[in-house]
Amino acid sequence: MSAPQQGRFTAALRRWLDAGGERVGEIAIRPDGRGGYRLTHHAQADAPPGTLTLFHQPGEARRLAMDDDAQAYRPLKTAANLRHGWCLEVADAEALRQALDLFYPALFALWLAREEGRLAVVPLRETLERQSGLYAVTRKVTDAGAQAAIARCCRDARARCLRTILWEIGPGQPVPAPDGESPGLPLLCPEACNLLVAAIREEVKAHPPQAL
Repeated sequence: MSAPQQGRFTAALRRWLDAGGERVGEIAIRPDGRGGYRLTHHAQADAPPGTLTLFHQPGEARRLAMDDDAQAYRPLKTAANLRHGWCLEVADAEALRQALDLFYPALFALWLAREEGRLAVVPLRETLERQSGLYAVTRKVTDAGAQAAIARCCRDARARCLRTILWEIGPGQPVPAPDGESPGLPLLCPEACNLLVAAIREEVKAHPPQAL
């Protein structure tokens, strides 16, 4: 990421904070009264001092985002299974931006692109048409099969993805929004990810179209 981009993202973050922003995904953000910020899991935003493990460098967000509470690897950083028990204190808005971009990669690039009308949204059918090799079979998925895969991969209650889905399955076929979407700065999903494509492949293998 170039320095001008970083500056643009940090300026946008400051505007959002000044407007009262205090939540991104599962992360609560509180000013520390010294120009810096205190980040915690939102469920522990009011935890008493000394009850959380303290961290002080924005780069430590990478490690905090790596595993869940059971120390299992988190392949999807926007899943609702961020670990508890930590507090990350950063010095200023630039350090806050760095930390948030490690917790939720591409957060600011997608957010600003949408704000500026530059975000390209790709329908699911278009994403599947580009698949080849083992994943070419995903092109055969039915609308019902696609919805089933989305329910398992994106909406499973155990670790649902916090991204707001912007794409449709096909023209005029929006994906219904889940109940209780995460508040705060939105985590945007402009195109189906590789995890969903893999889930659709499994759906087609389990329910071949000719058997439906």
